[in-house]
Amino acid sequence: MDPRSNPYAPGAGYPPPELAGRDDVIERAAIALDRIREGRAARSFILYGLRGVGKTVLLNRIRLDAEARGFASATIEAPEERSLPAVLIPALRAALLKLSRGEALRAALAGAMGALASFASKMKVKYQDIEVGIDFKPQTGIADSGDLGLDLADLVGTLGTAAKERTTALALFIDELQYVPEDQLGALIFALHKASQNQLPVTMVAAGLPQLVGQTGRAKSYAERLFEFISIDRLDEAAGTAALCKPAEAQGVRFANQAVAEILNETQGYPYFIQEWGKHCWNIAANSPIAITDAKAASATALAELDASFFRVRFDRLTPTEKRYLRAMAELGRGPHRSGDIAERMGRKVEGVAPIRNALISKGMIYSPAHGDTAFTVPLFDGFMKRTIPTFEKPKRRSAS
Repeated sequence: MDPRSNPYAPGAGYPPPELAGRDDVIERAAIALDRIREGRAARSFILYGLRGVGKTVLLNRIRLDAEARGFASATIEAPEERSLPAVLIPALRAALLKLSRGEALRAALAGAMGALASFASKMKVKYQDIEVGIDFKPQTGIADSGDLGLDLADLVGTLGTAAKERTTALALFIDELQYVPEDQLGALIFALHKASQNQLPVTMVAAGLPQLVGQTGRAKSYAERLFEFISIDRLDEAAGTAALCKPAEAQGVRFANQAVAEILNETQGYPYFIQEWGKHCWNIAANSPIAITDAKAASATALAELDASFFRVRFDRLTPTEKRYLRAMAELGRGPHRSGDIAERMGRKVEGVAPIRNALISKGMIYSPAHGDTAFTVPLFDGFMKRTIPTFEKPKRRSAS
């Protein structure tokens, strides 16, 4: 069929043509945001799950819906090896300018901009990666102590006051939150906690990998009461079928039942992979209905493309030792696996591979779903490791001499 009219949209954070199975999460977030704007109690949201489940898509959808209802937003993607203030300052500056709506700054907004200038000035001394400056006179005595937790609480408080003056709320939308160092994450949680205690209209909707739940708890013990943690998982059969079939049906094309079953089995219901398989099925099929033979052919082309891009980008960031650890995991199957079993497969002791495991967690390649367990954060990565490194030999133990 004509690839120019291919309706499928695989991509990092790119919205699919049919956002299936997520209506409940979108509505829950909308209710919480509206309650906060009205001065009612509601918790901030943290969406967590594996790669490819659509966390970023959901985060963006919730943000766009909120902006359409008049919320002020600050949008951030937390990169590795950057400080939180470095990414937070320009986003908050943009949010304040939106709040001003092009008018002269009112008292609260002027105070917030002054507090942001103070915060930026002090944090530049502490964090060397801050590049942006605030062209506004710093507010003396506000957000200028040099302590990140105290200053961020001051800053968020002034932002909340400014939003309240405009009868709206400020929502921080932060993606990849697991990359924020725990001490800085603790400062952010503290600031949001203070704003909540003072009934200010400030909240956060964030997304990250599964380890984020544990990170927030370690950063601040009260995080479980401040946030609503929502697991974003693979789609069930009904939602997966809708995500696959509805875009095609909108153009008069349907899938044979066997083809649908084949694709849902191969993709395991992960939204990103459903888009990949749908795209390749469309390009391969000669006509409607798309048959199981088309679906099987699509599996080969989809996996080849994923191997060359989605999987390869992550693989190339790894050291040889880290690759060997992941290959040992793949040898054991899909997982999760006991850390001791992985170490045994590598022919080493658990203590000896612990630094490798920690490095892979930091890189967002694996996580611990339970104490002593290890699992991939990227679905289907075990198959990629086997295709990339076809043979895995356990080192022979040296005999005692």
